[in-house]
Amino acid sequence: MLFADIIIDISVKNLDRTFQYSVPAEMEKDIHIGSLVQIPFGNGNRPLTGYVINLSGTPSFDISKIKSITGIDRQGIAVESHLLLLAGWIKENYGSTMNNAVKAVMPVRKEVRQKVVKTVFPVIDKEQMKKVLEEFEKKHNTARVRVLQYLSGLDSILYNKGVDYSFIIKELKVSGTVLDSLKQKGIIGIEAARQYRNPASGKAQPASQHILNEGQQYIKDSILSDFNSGIRKTYLIYGITGSGKTEVYMSIIDDVVAQGRQVIMLIPEIALTFQTVNRFYSRFGARVSVIHSRLSAGERYDQFVRAKEGSIDIMIGPRSALFTPFNNLGLIVIDEEHESSYQSETPPKYHTREVAVHRAGMMGASVILGSATPSLEAYYRACNGEYQLFKLEERAGSAVLPDVYITDLRKEFEKKNYSIFSEKLRNLIKERLAKHEQVILFINRRGYAGFISCRKCGEAIGCPHCSVSLKPHMYKGSVNRLKCHFCGYEIPVPDVCPSCGSKYIGIFGIGTQQVEEAVKKNFTGARTLRMDADTTGGKEGHSRILERFKNGEADILIGTQMIVKGHDFPNVTLVGIIAADLSLNANDYRAAERTYQLITQAAGRAGRGEKKGEVVLQTYQPEHYSIVHAARQDYESFYKQEIVIRQMLQYPPVSNILGVLVFSENEESASKLAVVISEIVKQYQTVTVLGPADAPVAKAKDIYRKMVYGKCPDYSILRLVKDRIEAFKEQSTEYRDCGINFEFNFTR
Repeated sequence: MLFADIIIDISVKNLDRTFQYSVPAEMEKDIHIGSLVQIPFGNGNRPLTGYVINLSGTPSFDISKIKSITGIDRQGIAVESHLLLLAGWIKENYGSTMNNAVKAVMPVRKEVRQKVVKTVFPVIDKEQMKKVLEEFEKKHNTARVRVLQYLSGLDSILYNKGVDYSFIIKELKVSGTVLDSLKQKGIIGIEAARQYRNPASGKAQPASQHILNEGQQYIKDSILSDFNSGIRKTYLIYGITGSGKTEVYMSIIDDVVAQGRQVIMLIPEIALTFQTVNRFYSRFGARVSVIHSRLSAGERYDQFVRAKEGSIDIMIGPRSALFTPFNNLGLIVIDEEHESSYQSETPPKYHTREVAVHRAGMMGASVILGSATPSLEAYYRACNGEYQLFKLEERAGSAVLPDVYITDLRKEFEKKNYSIFSEKLRNLIKERLAKHEQVILFINRRGYAGFISCRKCGEAIGCPHCSVSLKPHMYKGSVNRLKCHFCGYEIPVPDVCPSCGSKYIGIFGIGTQQVEEAVKKNFTGARTLRMDADTTGGKEGHSRILERFKNGEADILIGTQMIVKGHDFPNVTLVGIIAADLSLNANDYRAAERTYQLITQAAGRAGRGEKKGEVVLQTYQPEHYSIVHAARQDYESFYKQEIVIRQMLQYPPVSNILGVLVFSENEESASKLAVVISEIVKQYQTVTVLGPADAPVAKAKDIYRKMVYGKCPDYSILRLVKDRIEAFKEQSTEYRDCGINFEFNFTR
C-alpha cells in the first residue's frame, strides 16, 4: 500500500503537523508530492482539502485506523502545489527533511495581523440625516451628534464615498461602540477592506527609457525571439562592469510582462535593493514589489499574497524571492549570479541557480544569468553549450574602463611606509578631494576583523566555547571589548596575555573601522561614511547610507563587500582596494575565483559616469594570476588558467563535491559517526573520499563538528551516497545524539 503525509494548512504553525492517509490503488499513478487532495477529517469525517508533502510505503500507526484519500483535485495545479513539488525536488537533490524544504520555499507563511482599513459612510440621505440628528440632540447623545453633524457637513462626493474610520475615532473623539450603534440603527455603514503593505511604493519618480546600444539590442532580440517562439533556455550574459546588463534585463522584462507573464528578479544582497528597486519602480511603477529579510513579517506576508493574487508582476529580492508564488511565471533573472549568497547556509543547502533552472522548467519560464565575473560553473556550462552565452564587452554610454595601478606593499614597507595607504593611493585621494569627486575604499573584512594576539608567546585570545579567535569591537570610541561572532561570548580587552602574563598584546588585522580612523587622520576635513555589518542595522540601514553617498553627503565611502556589488555612483572616480589579497589566504578551493571577482567588482565602481576612473590595487602578491587578470578585467584569461587547476584537482565545475557535516555535543560520538560515514562513501568506487577531519569551525556553541567529503564527476552518484547516509542515520540507534547536514558543491 501507499501512504501519504498530508498538511491541511500551509503555515509555520501547522507545517509540522501532518496527517497520514492511505492512497487508493486507483489513485497511485496520479498522486505525487504537491497534489491537492480531498480527505475525510476528524471524528465527523468533515470533507477538507490538503497537500501531499510525502509518500511512503510504511504506515506511521495501525493501518486499521488510517483513513483513505477520497479524491485528487484535477482542476488545475495551485501555486502551492508547484512549490511543494519544488520542495520535494530540493529535498531529494540537496538532502534535508521535507518539512525543512517546505519551510524554505514558503518562508512567509506566518501568522501576522492583517492591515485593514475601515470606511464609514451614511446609508440614509441628507434629509433623513437631519431628522435623526434632531432626535439625538433632544436626547443629548453628544457623541452620536458629533458624528452625524460631521457627516451632514460633507459635500455630496464625500457623503457618498465615505470617511476613514480611524479619522472619525481620533478627530471626533468617539468610540467604536458609538459607530457600531449607529450602524445597528441603519444610519451608517462600515466597510472593511484589507490594505496590503508595499515596501517598494514611492521609491522613485517615473524615468525615461534608455535606448539600447547595438550589443544590448542584439541580446534582447535574441532572447525575446526564443521566448515568443515558445523556446525556453538558460542564458548567461557576461558583461564587463558598467556594460548595461540591468538595462537589458528591464527591456526584456518589459516585453515579458506585456504578454501577461510574471518575472522574478534576483539580486544577491539587501544592499543592492536600494538602487535596483529605484530603477525598476521608475520603469514599471506599482506593479513591482520587493522582498527581503529586513522587512517586517507583515510586509513579507503581504508581498506574497499580492503576488499570488496577481496584483504585482515583478518581484525583486535575494534568493528567497525565487519562491514567489506567481501562477504565470515567465522569466527568472539572476543578477550577479556568481555571488556565494545564492547558496543557502541552512538545510536544505540548495543553490539558487540550480533551483531557478528547475522551477523555470516546471512553469515554462526562461532563465537569465548575468555577471561581470561569472561563476566558473555558469561559464563552464555556457562553454559546453548547456547555457547560451552572450557578451557585452564595452561600457554603456561614453564611460570607459578605469586605469588600474597595482601597488606592491612589500616595496612600500621597504620605503618605511607603514601606513594603510600606499603613496600612490594617498596622492590620488588628495587629488579627488581637491576636485570634489568621490572615493570608495574597499576592504573585504568586517569591523576590526583581526584578532588580539600576544607578541611574546604568540597566543591568540580565543572563545572558550568555539574554536575561533575573539574579534575586537569598538564601543564608545575605543576598542575595549572582545566578542565571538559565533556564540556571542564577550569579554573586556585584557591588559596582559591570559597565557603568559606578557603586556605585549595587540590587534592584528585590518578592518573598516581602522580604515575610517586612518582616513580621518590623513585627510583632515574629508567627510566619510562607513558601510559594513555593524553600521547597517535596521530595515533601511543599507539604503540610508547609499542614498546619503549618492546625494554627495560624503567624500569617501568605506566598506566591505556590500559596497562593491552593482552600485552606480557617477561621481566616484577613484577606488582604493586596501588589501586585495586577503581572500587569497582563505581555506577554500575557490579562493582565487573569489579574489578575482571581488577585485573586478570593486574596480568596476570607478568611472561609471562621464569622468575617467582610476583604481589602486594594494597587494603583497602582485604576481598572482587572479590579481593580474582582475587588474585587466580579463575574465577569459583567468578562466582558462583556473579551470586547468580545477581539472587537475577534480574540483567543481569539472567534478562535484558532497560535504557531510557531523555534529554533536559528544566529540567521541561525532568522530565515530564521521568514520562510519567515510566508510560508507568508500563503498562507491568512483568517489574520492577526503576526511574525516575537523570542520573549518571545529567547535561552535559547545557543539563539535566533523566533515567528510566525497568527490565524483557524476552528481547522481553523490546523490545516491547522500541517500545511503540518510538511510543509515535513520535506522541507527547508536548515533541518536548526532546530527548530519549535507552540502553539494559548496560556495562558501
